[in-house]
Amino acid sequence: MKKTDWIERLLYRWSCLIGLALLFLPLASCTEEVFDYEHPDVEIFVKQLKDGNLSAQNPDGTGQMPKFAVKDIGELLEYADDLSVIPSFPLAPVSYSAGGKLRLGECLLWTVETIRLGHNASMGCKMVHVDAENYEGIYFLSDEEVKDAVARYRHWWENRKYPRTMWTVDPCWNEPLCGSGYMWW
Repeated sequence: MKKTDWIERLLYRWSCLIGLALLFLPLASCTEEVFDYEHPDVEIFVKQLKDGNLSAQNPDGTGQMPKFAVKDIGELLEYADDLSVIPSFPLAPVSYSAGGKLRLGECLLWTVETIRLGHNASMGCKMVHVDAENYEGIYFLSDEEVKDAVARYRHWWENRKYPRTMWTVDPCWNEPLCGSGYMWW
């Protein structure tokens, strides 16, 4: 066998392997996950919020909040400890103008509160101290206070598994922020 035949066969095999790899590359390439606002997936929602890829507006330019339900609260609370700063959040225009950073966990708590109430919890996804005179940054919660609020929401959610009876004494049974000194503006 000649040295040139051996090289030609080797080149032929490698070109076949490269050709096959290129043929299957489009099938294995990354695709952008599409977020369905009617049937939202919490994991995709959180990932797109963190990446700044969530389209938070309808075609007409108005804000659009995903239609999360009570069944999503537990999963939303799983991510609430993450206080990463996010570039935007649906329906939170006041948060931008008030000068505060948008923290993922706090915005997820806003989503949980919105589900709990059945309407928007506030004009923006920032909690303030109960003595706040307005929606300024000096009244916004610190990271530690937001983590305390997360713990309160989780406690509330865990206690919701037990039905309220005439023997229930806890006045905060259905109020996650009761006694905390925090509120949604």
